[in-house]
Amino acid sequence: MLKEKFHIEFVMGNATQASLWRMISQIDGLSEWFADEVTMNDEENIYTFRWGKSDNQAEIISVKPQQSIRYRWLDEDDENIYFEFQLHKLELSSEIALQVTDFAESDEKGDAIALWETQIEEMKRQLGVS
Repeated sequence: MLKEKFHIEFVMGNATQASLWRMISQIDGLSEWFADEVTMNDEENIYTFRWGKSDNQAEIISVKPQQSIRYRWLDEDDENIYFEFQLHKLELSSEIALQVTDFAESDEKGDAIALWETQIEEMKRQLGVS
């Protein structure tokens, strides 16, 4: 089944750009909210994300330091499918927003969005922002 792209944006309160960047791009940050355990193969730039007894590997396919990072699951057949985190400052409030881009089959899109919402709430909790 065809996967469709979706974007969700989260206002990250008083979180700093540097703290958010650590949470979306560094092993220690990702392991605080995204997966139970995160490891990286430095030579190949491959991250291994572990949840309980299952794991999945992703490679970084694009990075703009302090702005955006794009990952692609290694078991994904379609090379055009990825998940991405983008940071930008909101003009009116000057707060930092985190935009998540991902892909899901149309009948699973609601579940995927709900999962991201739960994960980002955990990130906010870890950062101490509301």
